[in-house]
Amino acid sequence: MHKPLPPQPREIGAVNWIGLWTLFRREVQRFLKVYQQTVAAPVVTTLLFYAVFALALGGNLRMVGETPFLQFLAPGLIMMAMAQNAFANTSSSVIIAKVQGNIVDVLMPPLAPAELALGYVMGGVCRGLAVGIVTAIAISLFVPLEIAAPFYIVYHAVMASMLLSLLGLIGGVWAEKFDHIAAFTNFLITPLTFLSGTFYSVERLPTAFWWVAHANPFFYMIDGFRYGFIGVSDGTLGVGLALLAGTNLALWALLLRMLSTGYKLKP
Repeated sequence: MHKPLPPQPREIGAVNWIGLWTLFRREVQRFLKVYQQTVAAPVVTTLLFYAVFALALGGNLRMVGETPFLQFLAPGLIMMAMAQNAFANTSSSVIIAKVQGNIVDVLMPPLAPAELALGYVMGGVCRGLAVGIVTAIAISLFVPLEIAAPFYIVYHAVMASMLLSLLGLIGGVWAEKFDHIAAFTNFLITPLTFLSGTFYSVERLPTAFWWVAHANPFFYMIDGFRYGFIGVSDGTLGVGLALLAGTNLALWALLLRMLSTGYKLKP
């Protein structure tokens, strides 16, 4: 009788698909377990923003160009909710693991830096898209959302969620405590969000601020996404498509460099 063979090492191959899928699934399950906080709460916050601006600025009595103000406002609010929650997912996941000391559980498995980054980022993208879809459904109960260019909606939703997921992961790796993430949010994410044309048309800005707005990648996230709904844009759509892709590639390169060197992750 042949003796059973001892356990053999698993062949991983060029990509650790099992490890990548496990990390991605963990990130998705992490926010789904507390969906009241991670999905439902952002929708309520967005609706409050919508109500305040609708009442304070006169609702559809005000026009932005030829577009009623509420129809102009709604896509920007959806994108804002989507992007902020993509950022929150990756940044909180990494900083909590670092503060609690269990980041080693993610670093020890045979995951390459690219696999580690992809697992976290795709989890953040899923949360951003989930929040965006639910927010769009909720807002559509109050203002009609017409779809003028589906490609621009999908492209900008995915690329914006990825961009903010990358920023969240970079911020989480850089931060050593929750105060650092708060500073990252307050001094970078929030100003870029509110200066992106979410609540106004950048065409009304003075010349100097017009150039500042067009240098802000968040502007192209909002502008292209809004164009997908109302068919009107403030910027050049082709520039926005290329700039978002280029910004994501640059952030990917920076993130992979940080993970490859173990920046603030390994002693």
